[in-house]
Formats: sequence, structure tokens, C-alpha cells
Amino acid sequence: MSETPSVLPRSRLDALALWVQRVNGFVLTVLAFALVACVVWQVASRYVTSTPSTVTDELARFIFMWVGLLGAAQASALKQHLAIDLLAIKLKGGAKRALHIVIECCMIVFAALVMVYGGSLLTAKTFANAQVTPALQVPMGYVYLVVPLAGALLVFFALVAVVDELKREG
Repeated sequence: MSETPSVLPRSRLDALALWVQRVNGFVLTVLAFALVACVVWQVASRYVTSTPSTVTDELARFIFMWVGLLGAAQASALKQHLAIDLLAIKLKGGAKRALHIVIECCMIVFAALVMVYGGSLLTAKTFANAQVTPALQVPMGYVYLVVPLAGALLVFFALVAVVDELKREG
């Protein structure tokens, strides 16, 4: 995985984006270690005590959700997400810049509508229904909270990319 650029930010927005990337990266690191610990304990409890831990099984699934969605936002910020760039490779100059802006705008619309808006409705509904997880007895709203959070991060990073593209000379 590549590291965050060591170049000094050009603007306050770039500095904020770099800070958000670092915080998200730290959260992802902590969650990844917690996920490994849960899975190791799950395997160990299954073979050593012959009674697998249901708590770590459920916790590992929820942490995996958080890692996946927050990781997608991080990959987007670092421009490491999966992309089919056949058209972008062929384009030059203004057409290439326009394509990048259109793609980022599509990401903004999707993330804002589906993840932020839809995810917020889902989260609010699960909190209102007082739905809890079977083993941990934690409100499911906390599990689903990652959807609007990751959506907001995706929107933010896409907006930063649009601003950077518009500022770029070319």
C-alpha cells in the first residue's frame, strides 16, 4: 500500500484532506488489528476450548464491514481504487480533465444519495426500532453508521479531487 504523499499541502483544503486521510488510516489500522485479534481468538477458542466464541465471530463480521467501507474511502482518496482507464489513457488535455471531473461528480452523486442519504435513513431506522445484534447486544445502528460515514468521506475526497482538477493548469 502506498503512503500518503510527503509533499506539503498546497492549500487549507489539501491540508484538511491529508489530515482526514491520516485519521482514517489510523482508524483502519486499529480496526485491522482488532479484526486479526478477533479471528485469531475465534480459531484458538474453537480448537483449544472446543467452544467457539460467538462474540468474536459477530464482532469480526462487523469490523470487516467497517474496514471494507472506510478502506474504500481511503483507496478513493489515494486514487488507488479499481478503475477501467482505457478512455482516460487515450484522452489528453482538457478532455482528460473533463472526464476526471465527470467521474468524480458521479462518485459524489452516488455516495451522497445512496450512502449518505440512504445510509442515514437505514441507521436512523435501526436506532428507532431498537434493533440489537444477537451476540453483542449492541444497537445495529452503530454497525450501519459506517455507511453514511464512508459516504461522507467519499464525497469529501471527490470534492477535493474536483477542486484540485479545476485548479490544475493544463
